[in-house]
Formats: sequence, structure tokens, C-alpha cells
Amino acid sequence: MVSLERHYSARDIEVRILTALRAAGLNPENRLSPEELGALDHFHTGGFQASCELLELAQIRAEDRVLDIGAGLAGPARLLASALGCRVDCLELSPDYCAGAVLLNRLTGLEDRIGVHQGSALDMPFSDDSFDAVWMQNVGMNIADKRKLYTEICRVLKPGGRFAFQEMVAGKTATSYFPLPWATDPADSCLVSAEEMCSVLGESGFIAELFEDTSDAHLNRAAANAAPSQLSLGVFVDNLALKAGNARRSLQEGQIRLVRGVFRVK
Repeated sequence: MVSLERHYSARDIEVRILTALRAAGLNPENRLSPEELGALDHFHTGGFQASCELLELAQIRAEDRVLDIGAGLAGPARLLASALGCRVDCLELSPDYCAGAVLLNRLTGLEDRIGVHQGSALDMPFSDDSFDAVWMQNVGMNIADKRKLYTEICRVLKPGGRFAFQEMVAGKTATSYFPLPWATDPADSCLVSAEEMCSVLGESGFIAELFEDTSDAHLNRAAANAAPSQLSLGVFVDNLALKAGNARRSLQEGQIRLVRGVFRVK
């Protein structure tokens, strides 16, 4: 997740989004597709393409009820709802992102399939066994209590439910380049090693179906697709180029790693 450094009113959010869409040649008066918005609303490493790849791995069905944790502007939720026809609930801590998500759900005609809830991943406002799948991309880097996070995810999943995620984890040496997209300074970054992540997931009630390091593949793809888009996260995020550059350098030097996985409730 890309963190916000400033608070925007709901009106500010609407103006920024609509201005950015028009500048990119899109007409908000016409129904937009999740693909058209992909460069704006996928607030995680690898963007829209990474979400499409995780979608293939997650094996989510049309009849599933899905929870997207740390949903940001709800780009992945719209991808899931559009591609699969499933119901998606978004949980997002930032009221700014929630307001943007509601607007973009309306502009894509998907508001009936997507619910937006403001709240914390450590105290989710959902009953036990509520969801068939939980989706999370680049969120845990800001959450220190991984055990509480994974226990909550396990709680809201039905027996046999799946947890599909991608995440930054700690590399072999300490992270030294700041600001990063998720952390202005080291106090905001809560990375653990891949080994510790898998261990805590297992202790929290999950069994691994897939877990892989995709760092090198991401770097290769990013180098091959370096052309900038007229839409970008810079609509909301200050110093985006600097933050993205620091993240890329950290990946290249092995200070951080990018992983993804699909785990199932025991």
C-alpha cells in the first residue's frame, strides 16, 4: 500500500480523480473499465499486472464472497468483481481512500457488487466465517502485529477458505533507503523475513498452497515496461518517483524482497 502523507476531503478526492481521468483522455461521464483505471487505483508493487497474476493463482469463484484488506481505492476489488462477478467487501483504514473507492465504484458501474468499509485489519467489523477468500496486497509492511493480523484473517474466513496475498518482506540486510512508498522513515516500516511470515501464518491456522519470491521477475518486468502512464498514484502520493526509486534500489540490492502466496485455513 502506498501511504498518504496528507488528508484530503471527500470533495478534494473527487476533484483530483476526475481531473486526472480527464487529463488522461478518459470521460468520467461514460462507464469506465477496471483496466482503464489500472495505473491509478492499484496501490501496490507491480500494479494492475500483479493483481491479474494473483487473480489467476487465487482460484476465486463467482459465488465466493471476498474481503480485500487495505483496499486503497479498490482497484483489485473492481478487477475481481468485473472479471469474476463475485461480491467483494473492501476494508480500508484511510477515509480518503474510502471516498475515492466509492467514487470509482460508481464510475465503473460496480457499486452494487462492492462494499466499502472503513476500519482496521486488526479489529475487523465482520463476523466469524464470513468470507470464502481474503485478498491483500502490500499491506502488512505497515502492521507490526503480524500474529494479530493473520489471526483476524483466519477468524473471518470460512473453514477451507483461502488467503491470497503479495507482500514486501525483509531481505538479507537492513532497509536503508527512505522514503519508501509505504514508509516515510524506518519507524513506519514493519518488515519481517519470508521465513518468519510463513511461520506466523502456520501458527495462526494456515496451510501453504503456494509461496514464492517474485522479486527478480518484478524487476525484469519493470525494466521492460518503463513507459510512464498518464494516470499514476501521483494523483495522491507526494514524491512518488523518489519513493518508487528507493523501493526499486532496495529490491535490487536485496534489502527487501517481494513475495506472494495462497494459504488455506486448516
